Amino acid sequence: MEEKSTIIVIPPLTEEDQSWLEDLWVSEWGGKTMISKGRTCHIRDLDALIAWNNHTRVGAATYHLENEECELLSINSTVKGLGVGSGLLTAFEQTARQAGARRAWLITSNDNLDALRFYQRHGYRIVAVHPNAIDEARKLKPSIPLIGSYEIPIHDELELEKWL
Repeated sequence: MEEKSTIIVIPPLTEEDQSWLEDLWVSEWGGKTMISKGRTCHIRDLDALIAWNNHTRVGAATYHLENEECELLSINSTVKGLGVGSGLLTAFEQTARQAGARRAWLITSNDNLDALRFYQRHGYRIVAVHPNAIDEARKLKPSIPLIGSYEIPIHDELELEKWL
């Protein structure tokens, strides 16, 4: 049986890290911006954590800290079975706590059943549904698809939170 390698999470401090992160966002999120609750967020304006496996980047989380709240904008893993997503979420929460945040929150789309399962298993609760928010976001970011996971039409934002 193959043993899992240690995942090390560090802030992306180099231009090479930032370039890799931007390429990841373009590949996974269709561009270098994300719309959250009607606000456009650019990758260069966010804080980030990068997960490494040996000397290879295997995932990233981006977030925005404001006052006592920290919004998680994205988590991506490029490999399966190493616990990258869980490791990044734990590192994000620790980072947010250390920065003085009391509340961690995120937005996902109504079609993202895998994300809903993942976050709820990690203690996040659904606190709001924003009907048609993604239809509105699509006006700012036309690359947002109409149909998402499991062939579910994408229309609504679901807001989840966890008190730290």
